[in-house]
Amino acid sequence: MKGTLSMMAAAMSLLTTAAFAGEVRTYQVTGAVVSVSDGAITVKKGNDNWEIAKGADTKSTGDVKVGDKVTILYRMSATSIEAKPAAAKKK
Repeated sequence: MKGTLSMMAAAMSLLTTAAFAGEVRTYQVTGAVVSVSDGAITVKKGNDNWEIAKGADTKSTGDVKVGDKVTILYRMSATSIEAKPAAAKKK
């Protein structure tokens, strides 16, 4: 994964995910902020950069800047699923 772990857990999908999947697990990551944009925040945890999507409805306390230590709560949600038939059993 070459040091970058991208996770698409956008706040925009949280309500949709909760509505269809029942109780959805919440995860957290803590680290130093590497970059911040309108659509994502990247934090360094260990040797990996974690990119977490965010939207206008993402709650934040304070003005987050590069270098700040933050804890992010997020949920994972699938953006697509591709099913493939199971392999035929050998006799």
